[in-house]
Amino acid sequence: MFETLGHFSYRRRRLVLALTTAFIALGVVWGTGVFGSLANGGFDAPDTEAAHAVATIEQNVGRTGTDVIVLYRSSDQTVADPGFRSAVEQDLAELPNNDVLRATTYWSTKSPVFASKDQHSTYAVLTLAGATPEERLETFHRIADQVRSGPAGLDTKVGGEIAVFDEVNTQTEQDIVRAETISMPIVLVLLVVVFGGLVAASLPLFVGALAILGAFVLLRGLSAVTDVSIFSINIVTMIGLGLAIDYALFIVTRFREELAQGNDVETALTTTMATAGRTVAFSGVTVGVAIASLALFPVMFLRSMAYGGVAAVAVAMVAALTALPALLAVLGHRVNNLQVPFLRRRSTAADHHGAWYRLAHSVMRRPVRYVLVLVPLLLVLGVPFLQAQLGGVDHRALPSGATARTVTETLQSDFAGAGGSDVFVAVRFDQAPTDPSAALQPYVAKLTQIAEVDDVRVGGFKNGVAEVVVHTHYTAQELPARDVVHAVRGVAPPAGTTAEVGGETATLIDLLDVLAERAPYMGGFVILVTFLLLFLAFGSFVLPLKALVMNVLSLSAAFGAMVWIFQDGHLSGFLDFTPAGFLDATNPVLLFAVLFGLSMDYEVFLLSRIREEYDRTGDNTQAVALGLQRTGGIITSAALLLVIVVAAFSTSGIVFVKMIGVGLVIAIALDATIVRALLVPATMRLLGRANWWAPGPLVRWWEKHGIRESPAPPQGWSRTSSQEDLVRR
Repeated sequence: MFETLGHFSYRRRRLVLALTTAFIALGVVWGTGVFGSLANGGFDAPDTEAAHAVATIEQNVGRTGTDVIVLYRSSDQTVADPGFRSAVEQDLAELPNNDVLRATTYWSTKSPVFASKDQHSTYAVLTLAGATPEERLETFHRIADQVRSGPAGLDTKVGGEIAVFDEVNTQTEQDIVRAETISMPIVLVLLVVVFGGLVAASLPLFVGALAILGAFVLLRGLSAVTDVSIFSINIVTMIGLGLAIDYALFIVTRFREELAQGNDVETALTTTMATAGRTVAFSGVTVGVAIASLALFPVMFLRSMAYGGVAAVAVAMVAALTALPALLAVLGHRVNNLQVPFLRRRSTAADHHGAWYRLAHSVMRRPVRYVLVLVPLLLVLGVPFLQAQLGGVDHRALPSGATARTVTETLQSDFAGAGGSDVFVAVRFDQAPTDPSAALQPYVAKLTQIAEVDDVRVGGFKNGVAEVVVHTHYTAQELPARDVVHAVRGVAPPAGTTAEVGGETATLIDLLDVLAERAPYMGGFVILVTFLLLFLAFGSFVLPLKALVMNVLSLSAAFGAMVWIFQDGHLSGFLDFTPAGFLDATNPVLLFAVLFGLSMDYEVFLLSRIREEYDRTGDNTQAVALGLQRTGGIITSAALLLVIVVAAFSTSGIVFVKMIGVGLVIAIALDATIVRALLVPATMRLLGRANWWAPGPLVRWWEKHGIRESPAPPQGWSRTSSQEDLVRR
């Protein structure tokens, strides 16, 4: 199949490149419009008690959230001054009625909650037109400039849920531009160093650009039929660009090796596709399966990451297997043009005594020592994860100083009673009472007795549904607030009614329950499919199991580092974020899928070359050494390039995007160094011929149907043969 693809790419190269050009044009003209079609947020789990409670209240009683909060402050006037009042009310009155359905103020409610402790600040809550957050965001965009300008003489700041969404969207777009601006020049320089020439160095960037544009096209098409989160763009850029560079690096390197051995262009390309191309395909499928597992969670954010990640991986893989070979066919030996004299490549004749070959033999002379030191080290690094606390996304996801974040922090610190959080209870009556307040009085009294509850009130009643608001002085993310929600859910509603409890804290509790419920299915799916794919690739039961263990070790170390940094707050000054005391609940799930896939990416590349040498020689130790020699530099280069791309996202102003970037950097660095370069050779030396063990019937099946990079072993060779046995036969 892959040999045929190589021949096709050579003979139909102009057709392939013409189709590629058309696809690029589609991506530029249509795909780049994806930003305007993506949804906001998506961190909540649907079809939960909290989701049903909020939906019931909003459909019958009214909106529970605060769309927009406008904070006004006067340096010389207080809220009691007529001039302060008239300025604010006049400013609000000028807003279009079809966009702002209601404006709630200190003077309309007479509530002291709307006045700051020093009486020099107040705020207005605006309810915007629109049935969905996206429609309300469009409404906000129409009035944003007018609201932000504010009355003359007053300092005006805008916050609230919709304003936070707007700032997150803007920050996301800025982050992507900044990340590409930072990473692209560095990546280009490193590619020139790796390839020693400008022409070859430009090819991975070509595949990377194609992967990103292609993923944008797929995401925009998906957004027409389902909700896709704006944050999917981050994973498209990180994974699409990173893997595209990896795949192009492997294929271009192998193609140049084949040309250096004296093969003509078609033969070199066919051999490249039969070896490196086959490995890229397996890697792409393996990474794609791992990321696709995120779709098992009914959370829009995670599903969107699955959509974006799979789209990026798929386009990167297809581009590396079609457009890149066609371009190599056109370039031929000119792929080596524009060489940098002092960066000329060394001959491949150094395979048997290169640095990676020597490192492999050094490790394999002392395999027990390496295993006994490195495995406990990785386990110790993972210990902090045992103390992980999971939470949700709040205003602290924005960078310090962001206007919407400042508004929330000002309300919490300067307004008595405006801090804390609310728990919303949707009480549905079987038969509507004549006096809902009286009917709910015993229930309200029980709720008032719950520890840490400051106030309970009936917020409204309509269509047989009452809204009961329970206020606690704890913010929604604090652990005691969860105890309040559990206690509220434990209070029986009045006879003849049903009650559902919602609110930000309840939503988080339900999200954690959904994640805990689905996580075993996700892990089982990824492990089973990965095991099967690795068996198909290598014909062994032992290597997939070993690869899974290696992944668990590197993942645990990365997760431990994440807790140490983001939960405990170490390096918060250097990385410029505010520690919240917990990890975003969706991040470990997301990182597991992405890191598992990327780890298998390098495992497939390394083991493919080892398997090729083992099929040729039947010598396990020599195969490991040669496999590492021929891939160690490439894997390290690929990992370094991916780290550069991902590290640029560590500068993001959005904390959970920064968390993803830092987590990926740590895991990739550990995986490409400690795991692939040291632990893999050590464990393969200890296992010896057992590396290639599988049950007899499956061995025979694989030898007929398995997918290998190299031709069948020589006549007389067996899976249990040593190199000396082969010579004797």
